[in-house]
Amino acid sequence: MTRVRTTLRLLPLSLCIAFALPAMAAEDEEDWSLCPLQDAVPAFEGVTTPTAGNSQTRVQQPTDIEGDALEGSEDADTLVQGNVQLRRGDQFLGTDRLVYNQTTGQYRADGSVRYQDSGMRIVADSAEGNQDTDSHTINDLQYQLVRRRGNGGADRISLNDDRGALYGATYSTCDPDQRAWELRAREIDIDLAKGRGVARNATLRVGKVPVLYVPYFPFPTDDRRQTGLLYPSISSSSRNGFDWKQPIYLNLAPNYDATLYPRFMSKRGVQLGGEFRWLYGQGSGTVSGAWMPKDDLPGNRPERYLQDFNGNPIPGATLPEDNRGQFGLTAIHNFDSTYYASANLGWVSDTHYLEDFSNSLYGVSSYFVQSDVGVFGRGQYWNAGIAANHYQLADYTLSDANLPYDRLPRVFGHWAQPFGRWFEAGVDGELVRFRHASYAGQNTLFDGSRLDVKPYVAANFDGASWFVHPKLAWRYSQWELDNDWQSRAGLTELSPSRSLPITSVDAGMYFDRNTTVRGERYLQTFEPRLFYLRVPYRDQSGIPLFDTAPMTFSWGQLFRDNRYTGPDRQTDANQLTIAATTRFISEADGREKLAVSLGQIRYFEDSRVITPGESRVAEGKSAWIVDATFAPSDRWLINGAYQWDPKIRGQDLASLRARYLVGDRGIVNFGYRYRRNINFNPAVPGSEPDLIKQADISFLYPITENWSVVGRYYYSLLDKKPLEQIAGVQWESCCLAVRAVARRYLRDRSGELNDALQLEVELKGLGSAGQKTERVLRRAILGYDRDDLYLVPPQTVSPPVTSGTPTTSDS
Repeated sequence: MTRVRTTLRLLPLSLCIAFALPAMAAEDEEDWSLCPLQDAVPAFEGVTTPTAGNSQTRVQQPTDIEGDALEGSEDADTLVQGNVQLRRGDQFLGTDRLVYNQTTGQYRADGSVRYQDSGMRIVADSAEGNQDTDSHTINDLQYQLVRRRGNGGADRISLNDDRGALYGATYSTCDPDQRAWELRAREIDIDLAKGRGVARNATLRVGKVPVLYVPYFPFPTDDRRQTGLLYPSISSSSRNGFDWKQPIYLNLAPNYDATLYPRFMSKRGVQLGGEFRWLYGQGSGTVSGAWMPKDDLPGNRPERYLQDFNGNPIPGATLPEDNRGQFGLTAIHNFDSTYYASANLGWVSDTHYLEDFSNSLYGVSSYFVQSDVGVFGRGQYWNAGIAANHYQLADYTLSDANLPYDRLPRVFGHWAQPFGRWFEAGVDGELVRFRHASYAGQNTLFDGSRLDVKPYVAANFDGASWFVHPKLAWRYSQWELDNDWQSRAGLTELSPSRSLPITSVDAGMYFDRNTTVRGERYLQTFEPRLFYLRVPYRDQSGIPLFDTAPMTFSWGQLFRDNRYTGPDRQTDANQLTIAATTRFISEADGREKLAVSLGQIRYFEDSRVITPGESRVAEGKSAWIVDATFAPSDRWLINGAYQWDPKIRGQDLASLRARYLVGDRGIVNFGYRYRRNINFNPAVPGSEPDLIKQADISFLYPITENWSVVGRYYYSLLDKKPLEQIAGVQWESCCLAVRAVARRYLRDRSGELNDALQLEVELKGLGSAGQKTERVLRRAILGYDRDDLYLVPPQTVSPPVTSGTPTTSDS
């Protein structure tokens, strides 16, 4: 074996091929679990695949040449043959015969040419070129990517310095023996210096059938941003017709860029959109917008646009006019490690916009667009800020009177600091100026200001198996109303105020024991807890309601010092919460198999503070609250919540969720939700005893390794109609997925159901054609992607009650 160390550079094959056809592939993470462990170019025997390396680290490294025989001199051809191996850094080149002339720089490699680096492996018939002029030609090659899935070949590659061309090139992520799809190009020109490539006469084949032909396709070859066209979004629907959105990317500077979104909808017209992004050392931001000079949709559906949920005409409702659009801005600026400013602004042209330009129930759920801007700070024991909030109506079935109050501005702060081991002192404060869009002419809306200060002292006595946390707070609040306060019904003072102490004690203990259930050993805990709250009564009927409403009764409310969301009402209380939790934790694997919590509030006297329409909390016992989680096996998980009110001897709330994992990919979900209207009054027209009563079943069930069915049936038992129905089938292989989904869903505020048939063909590693059904299925079927099981599911939306106020159901 002859070994020579020289400055000969290895062929820069990977610089061309690794960024050519694969550069056009999608960068999304794909599921390759169905792919067999077979490469188009298997690992070379006796050669270890490197895990790191790039062109920058190879520049200063020499090349070692080994071979069975070496012949020649410095001014003539050098012949190395017999198991020739060249190594430099992470690169390896092997061949049967290598001829190299150090004087002219010419070389030629013949027979079983093999190349490998940290990014790819290549086999070729021959390679030749000139090292001095950095020109190379490789003939009849096959390649396999290592860092990402992909393989292909080319008839010939020509390289000259940083430029090159591939002729007769192919690319696919499929197994070589099962070519479900393949991308072919007659010629691909590469310019590595500019980071650009151009594919000419490219054809996409599914099986042996050509489905797409592109005569000219530019693409980037590295991470440098380039001005040009991005992948279009193409779909079709009964509402929009043929829908084409073509993103155009503009690389304006290293720290800012823009994207234009021209969009054509055959049934509606043309929409222009855009987004501008910037980034600098202290912050970043994005501003976006869309404008549609003329939309044919309102004119085609005028009746629905002027009716409420019950089909009744909406007083004062008008159709959207031309020039429809939206605007959004998000930005953040860091002054230093303590202070920062942020903005989140939004605007829509009309109250129909969110509904008309969304394709799911969630476009109906938001009845306002919120804008926020402020400056904030945070330290070890404090946080504070000054901000402003504005709300714009985005629901044509409501009026501005339904909007929350604007806060222009809001100043707030919180300080809490420990003193020694046991004690803590702090204060919460807020100063807000409220303004409402429907202030003029409304007898129940008040513009004004509010100051709320709540200092407190607390002690934290904790032991290994117990805790006692007493707390004493003093709440002072004052309101300043506008001068025309006298015209507002129910108020008697211009500057009402409220001052009262709040006393609470939170105490609990921890017990545990070892036990055996059906032969399995568990650690069982018992955790009793008491929470006493004492707040004296103060008459608050002359105080306006700016941002305050009763909280939904739940487990967390058992341990709060106020049952209202804001300072406009502070509940009076003389009550004791009695609660307990028990858990069964497996000693084998540490998993919690069962957790059950039970709690109730004992009211020692009536709570006299209420809001309009709210029932008084009477002396006695609250509803029992039960929360339970049961995991009988690794595949089953059951959650339940139940509230039973002894006063009516009936349930206030019932919720059940069950999940079963099928195999490695399948899942079945079942859900039931019920909530009683605790403020139900038969004397009030339109008042209903029940707020929510829904059932929800969804599943992804694998039939075979490749075939699976999906479905969802989401039904409102109160309205006696479905909210969403999904039925579909999907076929998935290593590199190709096809999904066909039929969907019927609540589309708009009129309660109208839309039907849709969606088809998506996904070429893994390249992109997808059709509508994004996977996005719909991930939202509708919790666990469609197993990683989603660790996320909180989005809230589901119910139609507004007859008063016109939107409601949101429990998830």
